[in-house]
Parts: sequence; C-alpha cells; structure tokens
Amino acid sequence: MASTLKNKSAALAGIAADIVDSGTCPELAATATQLVFGDGNSNAELLFIGEAPGKQEDKQGLPFVGAAGKLLNQLLDSIGLSRDDVYITNIVKYRPPNNRDPLLEEKKAFLPYLWQQISVIQPKLLITLGRHSMECFLPGALISQLHGQPKQIEGPDSQEAIIGSLVLLPLYHPAAALYNGGLRKTLFEDFSAIPELLTANNT
Repeated sequence: MASTLKNKSAALAGIAADIVDSGTCPELAATATQLVFGDGNSNAELLFIGEAPGKQEDKQGLPFVGAAGKLLNQLLDSIGLSRDDVYITNIVKYRPPNNRDPLLEEKKAFLPYLWQQISVIQPKLLITLGRHSMECFLPGALISQLHGQPKQIEGPDSQEAIIGSLVLLPLYHPAAALYNGGLRKTLFEDFSAIPELLTANNT
C-alpha cells in the first residue's frame, strides 16, 4: 500500500511538472503566484473537481483553502470524512485575474492533465463542484437540473490516461452556497448521498 501511494504521489508530481514545463496557459501563469495542482489522498475513492484557484489558493498553493474551502470541510465532516480521505483539484490550475470565470480555451488546455490525474488516482467517484467543471464532462448540461444526480461517463483511453467508465456526481460550488441559504441546504442534502453512492460503486 505504501509503495502504491508513493508511486501515485510521484506520478502526480510528474504531471504538475509537465504543466509548468510545457508552458500551459502562459498568460494565466504570468499573473498567478504559483501552480495550484491538487491536494489530498492520492489513493482516494473521492475526487473533487472545482473550477479554478482563488486568492487564498494562489497564495498558499492549495485548492479550496478560502471561505469555500471551509464550507467544503464542513460538508466532508457531515459524511464522516476529512480532506485527508479525499483528493481535491480544479479544472484550471492557475488563478484567473481578479477571480474571473475560467475561459473555455483555458479549461480545454488543462483538461488532458486532469484526465491524467484521474488516471493515476483511479477514484470510485468524481464530484464536480460548480458548472464550469461539470460542463467539461457533460457539455451543455444545466447544474440546476442535474445537481445531486449521478451520471455514468466514459473517460479517454489514450497512452496518457487509461480510465474507462466513471460515475460523476455534479454538485453546486460551495462558493455559490456561502450567501444562499437555499443552495447551502441543497448542497448538504446532495452530499448526504455520497456514502451510499460509494458503497454501490464498491460492490
């Protein structure tokens, strides 16, 4: 088990280095403090995918460490998990200027690296947080209609990322729920289904 984790951690570090070495999204890199690649258990059954780093994430080099991250920690706690149990990343790995939404071309540029992360971690469940990350897997879908509903998706089968079928659970972004009590309640309700989905996926 320890050697598997070590190998996965090394593989993830290699992907992060590739992003920097290949000069992915140089305009974003130029305005960001650092790459925010991902954080957590490289052998996790749950992989959370947000949109892009914000100010605190850019400063600390870790995803979801600001106010939205605190809510994510509470959500994890509500189902008996912590950040050490899961892996957390974003579609876009550099902070967009002034926290603007990530652009389509930026998401496209980073998507192959995300698939490589997924291929290394081999999670049982992918959980997208917010519409930007959901749309990378379910183009044209509306989060207001699909949140909390698991979907079967097919990953790429290439030399870099051999994945196959995956279960995807689209959820609202915690940032959207910070100032909207109704969305907050919905997010906690949607989160409560995760343990059962994991159990079903492990049988």
